[in-house]
Amino acid sequence: MPADKRAEIRKVLLITLLLNVFVMVLKAGVGILTGSLSLQADALHSVTDSANNVLGLVANRFSSPHPDREHPYGHQKFEAVGALGIAAFLGIACFEILKSTIERIVNGLTPITISVSELWLLLIVLGVNIFVTFYERNVGKRVGSAILIADAQHTMSDVWVTITVLLGLIGIWQGEVWNLPQLQWLDVILAFPVALLVFRCGWEVLTDNLPWLVDEVAIAPEAIQAIVIQVPGVINCHDIASRGVLGRQVFLEMHLIVDAKDVETAHQITEAVEDRLEERFNPVRVLIHVEPPAYESDQITF
Repeated sequence: MPADKRAEIRKVLLITLLLNVFVMVLKAGVGILTGSLSLQADALHSVTDSANNVLGLVANRFSSPHPDREHPYGHQKFEAVGALGIAAFLGIACFEILKSTIERIVNGLTPITISVSELWLLLIVLGVNIFVTFYERNVGKRVGSAILIADAQHTMSDVWVTITVLLGLIGIWQGEVWNLPQLQWLDVILAFPVALLVFRCGWEVLTDNLPWLVDEVAIAPEAIQAIVIQVPGVINCHDIASRGVLGRQVFLEMHLIVDAKDVETAHQITEAVEDRLEERFNPVRVLIHVEPPAYESDQITF
């Protein structure tokens, strides 16, 4: 059974929530002061960062790996549901960015003014986002948390968004110095790749977590059969099925043909099979249906 690491995950989510609120306030403040559409869109993206942390805390509350009477397979799919919520937030952010950009093009440009001090504030924002990304990703991979890994992907998109916006604002700032008002269009032009980056991140989160929710095969039955057949006393195995996600939790079931004339020997063989599979695919829960030696089947999957 996987260890309950929700306390550590909750700590990470609380820390990143505070940092994301700090980043959001800075972006929104500078965006309003300068009138930058791309920066205001980036601030909207940061609002979803904070919302994702809150969503993650809610999902974390209900995602205990330990089974109970109502949830005999545990509660870890709540994390995958939370990750899909993050994907939905990213889709909303993408739509809002594109909507605001098109409105700016139709209604005409509003002049943007940017100072060196405001650019330095954005560099601080960029540094915070980079820290949050690597912090969440490292902890998420270590504890096997879908919600932390998904949120780290989201924050990484925020890093690229901030870099894109920052480059555009630097260009506008230089346009003021060089008297090139045409560079004001950079703010609108760069809003489109910002939207594409946000959409791509949401798609990655979606594709990473859907297999868990739709019970896609977790381990190829051929790979399981190759391991099981090496255990002494095993003749063959068939009707192999698996679901879950490797590294988080895998549920595995099979029919096992054993060379045993009594229940005790058959039990010892199945215990050895379970130990071998747990050693290779931990955490994994294995359900085995024992068949007598005379049973014949050439099937290794459903």
